[in-house]
Amino acid sequence: MEIRKAEKSDIDDFVRVYTEAYKGLENYAYTRKRDVKNYFKWLLSRDEDGVMVAVIDGEAVGFVACDTNWFSVFERKKVGEIHELFVLPEYRGKGIGAKLLEKALDYTLNRNRKVAKLWVGRTNYRARRFYESQSFEEAGEWGKWVRMRKELV
Repeated sequence: MEIRKAEKSDIDDFVRVYTEAYKGLENYAYTRKRDVKNYFKWLLSRDEDGVMVAVIDGEAVGFVACDTNWFSVFERKKVGEIHELFVLPEYRGKGIGAKLLEKALDYTLNRNRKVAKLWVGRTNYRARRFYESQSFEEAGEWGKWVRMRKELV
């Protein structure tokens, strides 16, 4: 597996993997192709170097988007905000999500951010367990979302 910086040309792979990864979780996702494309463009505009793709045998199988330009009103400073992390269903449980997250957290530290944050769907129990296994802690709820954070050292 290779993890590399995502490029603008990865937009179609992003849409394909995102759509597959969010099947059954549509209440937490964009569902129109145009919206997913615009989301990808927005992620790149926020922190181009923080958007990464996992590739196996030439196929994109997962993405992470880490925004180190994000100012957290909770932390009152810039943090590494994980806007997205998703993997194709058939590749889950193989450590790909953990590797993508590791790359995003390394990137966060390299940008001198000491806290990583994210929001996860309240009923997305699989993702919540995954983040807890990666030492993220719940730090509040808002509507259908749970805020999670991790101190980086």
